[in-house]
Amino acid sequence: MSLNTTATIPAFCEGIQHFNAPWANFNEYAAAPAIQAGQKAIGSSSAPEAVYQTLLMADALRYLTLQVCGAKGSGHPGGFASSAEAYAALVMLGHTNIVTEVGHHAPGFYSAMFLDTSLESMGIKTVGEMMQRFRERHGLLGHLSGAIPGLLAPAGPLGQGQHFAMAGALLHPGTLFPFTLGDGGMGEPYILSAMMHFNTAYPTSTNFLPVLIWNGYSQEHHSMVSRMGNGEMIAYWQGHGFKEVVLIDAKDFDDSGQDSAYADSSYFSLEKRLAFTQAILQGMERAAQAALNGTLTAFIVKQMKGAGVHTVGSKSHNLYPADTLDQPHMIAGLKRRALNPEAWQIVRDNFVRAGGGPAVKTVVTEHVLDIA
Repeated sequence: MSLNTTATIPAFCEGIQHFNAPWANFNEYAAAPAIQAGQKAIGSSSAPEAVYQTLLMADALRYLTLQVCGAKGSGHPGGFASSAEAYAALVMLGHTNIVTEVGHHAPGFYSAMFLDTSLESMGIKTVGEMMQRFRERHGLLGHLSGAIPGLLAPAGPLGQGQHFAMAGALLHPGTLFPFTLGDGGMGEPYILSAMMHFNTAYPTSTNFLPVLIWNGYSQEHHSMVSRMGNGEMIAYWQGHGFKEVVLIDAKDFDDSGQDSAYADSSYFSLEKRLAFTQAILQGMERAAQAALNGTLTAFIVKQMKGAGVHTVGSKSHNLYPADTLDQPHMIAGLKRRALNPEAWQIVRDNFVRAGGGPAVKTVVTEHVLDIA
């Protein structure tokens, strides 16, 4: 444990190897969960408390993803890491029926199910237990398993997530079904054409939301879209019938002098990290409302692959045998993302309240749907 602290460490945090001091203004913006008791979402996407706690949630997801992967020297932290703010924004806005087409985002999705307590129904109550069960046959499989409590669908071969999201949208009008996809998924050319066909057949069922994690690197298709500019990317989606395309580029908030077109927001100042998070939170709210109100909509976050974990770019895609928790570069990565114990409790409280309760109790696939 990296921090000498007198704070009470929540029981679920058993196994966390590194804690840190609170961020600046923690007592002001994280004195209480931004999702109030009895509510399903934050009250305002512009409230500083909501923005601050969305970023706390994103870093909690990054930390867990990296430590759980490091426990086995295996797994895929980099892709999900660049999606963390977007995923956290969806949760804080109460949209928890989240699907992915990226099997390699598994540790991030498992981390979310841990934080909202869904994994307790399979006997995983602490971080230590999650580490033990990761990438085990009777635990948390390497590619995303739809059998895990709270998860709506599996993910393995790229290019499938939109089918689950569109099916959910058709069967559950009024509920948003976001699904994340990456650069590699866009190399499966039928993804966007599939959504065009669906929109032609069911033009009023727009309550699914593709969330593109545009991070510049893919192990599958060598990032066929990495050379596009922002305008080209927006035009590409518009050319496939999307009327509303919300693109948030981390590079627009960079105050750390990064050279790449894809920026790692974890190196920004806290002020700029919060500005980036606020843009994502408000942009996601706009996209969600448009999708729920009859407009075919896409959300895009552009951020370097591996943002906030042990390394960036293609090397962050998966861990190698030397990427174990006793290695200096892994320790350094975890320490950069470490939170104070009180922050972990705030993140847990927001996760448990979002969407009306833990995913294992609230998402649509956990209930029988009468379609007769």
